[in-house]
Amino acid sequence: MRIFSNDYFELILENEKVFIKTFKKGFPLKELDKIVRAINRLKLTNFVNLKNALEEETPVPVEIGLWLPPMEIDVSKDKMTAQLIVHDSSILEDMVLFYKELKDLLEKKKIVHGIKPVDIHTIRIGKPTVVAEGTAPIKGEDAKVTYLQLPERKPVIREDGRADYFDMNFIFEINENDWLGEKIPPKPGIDGKNIFGEEVPAPPGMDKPLKYDRKSAYEREEDGKIVIRALSKGVVEERQGILIINNHLPINGDVGLETGNIDFDGSITISGTIQKGFTVIATGDISIEGLEGVTGAKLIQSREGDIYIKGGIFGLGQTTVKAGGSIYVKHVNEANLFAKKEIVIGFYSLNSFLQADSILLDERKGKIIGGKAIARNKIVTAISGNRVERRTELIIQSLDRQEGYKTIQQKAALLKSMQEEILKLSEKVEKLSALRDRMNPAQLQSVKELKEVLEDKKQQMIQIDHEIQELMENLKSMGKGEIIVRKEAYPGTFIQIGNKSSLLTNLTKGRFVLELGELNV
Repeated sequence: MRIFSNDYFELILENEKVFIKTFKKGFPLKELDKIVRAINRLKLTNFVNLKNALEEETPVPVEIGLWLPPMEIDVSKDKMTAQLIVHDSSILEDMVLFYKELKDLLEKKKIVHGIKPVDIHTIRIGKPTVVAEGTAPIKGEDAKVTYLQLPERKPVIREDGRADYFDMNFIFEINENDWLGEKIPPKPGIDGKNIFGEEVPAPPGMDKPLKYDRKSAYEREEDGKIVIRALSKGVVEERQGILIINNHLPINGDVGLETGNIDFDGSITISGTIQKGFTVIATGDISIEGLEGVTGAKLIQSREGDIYIKGGIFGLGQTTVKAGGSIYVKHVNEANLFAKKEIVIGFYSLNSFLQADSILLDERKGKIIGGKAIARNKIVTAISGNRVERRTELIIQSLDRQEGYKTIQQKAALLKSMQEEILKLSEKVEKLSALRDRMNPAQLQSVKELKEVLEDKKQQMIQIDHEIQELMENLKSMGKGEIIVRKEAYPGTFIQIGNKSSLLTNLTKGRFVLELGELNV
């Protein structure tokens, strides 16, 4: 059957395929494109054959395309949508015929669900029209986790706007079985249905781990929730994203000759001070609440927590304070302070060595005079140095990028191996748990111990993941370090960010950063 012909060629339809036979070469390809576009049911499938046929006479017809049906239905790969495409406008002239053909097509395709009404007047030739849509599955609600809200560790702000470093919410005590947090488990989703009437499984909500120390708290189901409660009386702390209940050692008075040096696995509250030459070490928080502060103590160290010294430090050149978290202190005089997170000072730092992620002094009256302050992220003070131009060093010392990436890779490898180990342990626990009814007491105890090992591994994995995230955040902030002196940076102040530095020779103030690789001093 001939579809089209002119002096140059003819288009022939045979068995739903379209052929071209050329009588004379040289017909413009652009002109042919117009003809093809006007024939809606012609779908080109072999452009090379078509191009060659226009360039040379073809005594034998050459296949160039397909002859499309008057209308067809296209089904999406996910079986959730069916679209009708009309190729022949004549079928739209007979409404009864059109809807009959549409119904037959739907039945032939076995489309039974989500069929939509079609308005014949809105159909455009060659343009898809949605005729069926499946019911999408609804994902289940994610688990919801809520923890005990711990008081924020910062100075109390008075009505006049001043910070009161004599009053901080630091030690937060709880009793045995007190509520620490809870999780509403994830919910199953609602299944959907595709256009063929087949069930489409809904993904369940995402679960979330409860991040707490299994040795100091426990969980149990209450009213459909998983609730965390304290195993014993103690001090609540958060370390690297994990809720911990620490033992609490309150000392009513001073640490000195009567107590000796103290090394305690937990948190310590000292109502007095630490006398000259004595040492206090704790795994958790240390709160020293004597108004006279600390004079000449040898070492105050929290391995994993924060340190709060209400009255300040007179170091006499021999006091060192180290915190796995942050240090909060009224003032510092001739002492060495090291914190993994922040050092927060109320009034001044005099001739001291400070090192932390950020070093923050009161922006209206805080002073750093003499000594050295080294931070990875930020140093903020109102005043640096003094009128006699005492050398005061303010330094932003970024994490080494190459070393940082190397550490992240090492921790990531460890995390992967732990995930594999946890998977194997979980499978083992699941298999053994299914046999509980046939176990003797010794075997049941072994399963219990295996579960405890599994939980410990999970907590270690959470901690390593937290450390990786922390390192990545530190690497992201590289080159963004800043030193802020709000009021007066005296001559003699040494400013350094990365490997760029400057010794101030004039009184100035401002925000010092690297701009286009150079220090903006």
